[in-house]
Amino acid sequence: MNPMKNLRLRRSMLYVPGNMPSMLQNIPLFRCDAIIIDLEDGVSYAEKDAARILVTRYLESYKDRRQEVLVRINPLNTKWGHNDLKAILPTRPDGIRLPMAETPEAIRELDAALTRYEAEAGLENGHFLILPSIETVKGVLNAHDIANASKRLIGLAFGAEDFTASMGVQRTNSGEELFHARTQVVWAAKAAGLQAIDTIFADVGDMESLRRETELVKKLGFTGKCMVNPRQIDVIHEVFSPKREEIDYALKVVEAIKQARSLGTGVISLNGKMVDAPVVRRAVNVLRTAYVQGLVEEDIDENVVYGSE
Repeated sequence: MNPMKNLRLRRSMLYVPGNMPSMLQNIPLFRCDAIIIDLEDGVSYAEKDAARILVTRYLESYKDRRQEVLVRINPLNTKWGHNDLKAILPTRPDGIRLPMAETPEAIRELDAALTRYEAEAGLENGHFLILPSIETVKGVLNAHDIANASKRLIGLAFGAEDFTASMGVQRTNSGEELFHARTQVVWAAKAAGLQAIDTIFADVGDMESLRRETELVKKLGFTGKCMVNPRQIDVIHEVFSPKREEIDYALKVVEAIKQARSLGTGVISLNGKMVDAPVVRRAVNVLRTAYVQGLVEEDIDENVVYGSE
């Protein structure tokens, strides 16, 4: 299966605390790709029930949604998790952000709960999506099994704050302490054909460090980043958008491979460098991403990759 086939932009995923009416009301104004309305870490224990009611009423009124909307519920093994689902699912969010995902069993439990609700509500099976958050050492070690636990998964998200706490280390802006965990999460996501979403960058005043970190995680294979402040959107979008020179080169690669196939071969030279299947796949990924961002006018034909045209 081509992991790019059903690509949806998730470059920027903005957390909005579920207990802040002013932030909820501003959701339609935010230019991020996705919203994560938070009922977990961003809400104190004393406010969780009130936040659930507030979020439910907000989503009931927010029908014309311009972004993907996920709700981060509390873990299902807490006293709030199942109540969160019961209240939120009738408002039809696009999906559920599951925090502290440590085992495939936790994903399957959520999948089963979503399946039951869909059957009761007359919805198509698979209507609700799942984005689990890998936030502990145990979760990182089980990332591969988590990534393959449900067909509802759209990606794996990495959460650095809880991860560093589980490691007993301090999080730094340079991020050396996160490198191995990030690569494990990316590998698991890519092997399962999923997107990989990086953790928040908490220092909202340090845009240069945000840019450096975002450029790093893009090189590692992440396709998006969570954030806590809408001021971070522009930097994140700029980093995750293909550069003009990348797009131009990808277009040349596609034309070169078409020429190669017309000559009956799968390999051709472009600017003195061999163009073969891996180079073509990278080019197609660039062009598919550019298309969904509106940077090129036409989507790329999958037959260019698979040679069946």
